[in-house]
Amino acid sequence: MDLNDAVIRVQLAYPRVYLACHTEHQNSRTTPHRLSQRDATILAHLSPSGAVRQSDLGRHLGIAKSTLSEALRWLIECGYVARDPNDEIRLTSHGIQAMSSSSVLQRDRLEAVLARLAEPDRCRAVEGLELLARAALESKTEENPK
Repeated sequence: MDLNDAVIRVQLAYPRVYLACHTEHQNSRTTPHRLSQRDATILAHLSPSGAVRQSDLGRHLGIAKSTLSEALRWLIECGYVARDPNDEIRLTSHGIQAMSSSSVLQRDRLEAVLARLAEPDRCRAVEGLELLARAALESKTEENPK
């Protein structure tokens, strides 16, 4: 598949997934984990397995240092994020639950879509999306060097 075909196929496929699984926006006070949209975005950019420096996260998200520090204090206080001695942050198991419940993709809808795929196809679909996401993050990092 050439690059142009790949671009067109992703442009056609991604909106279908998004529209089928998109959740209604909620007020942070009404969600079980009390997350603002900004908090949910921060959690969605973290991982339980790979720590990220606060400065790199702020640069990537375009959030001022003071604003991100305030948000991270709240997320750490809630137990959603942990900070190590090297000032690197990662998602906790409690944070994974909070991220999942506040994702723009509603868990039940996404689960129903993924359940329609045979297990080998489901693995390929998820691995493909993870590859695309990793390339996107690397591209974003290259656009905004330190």
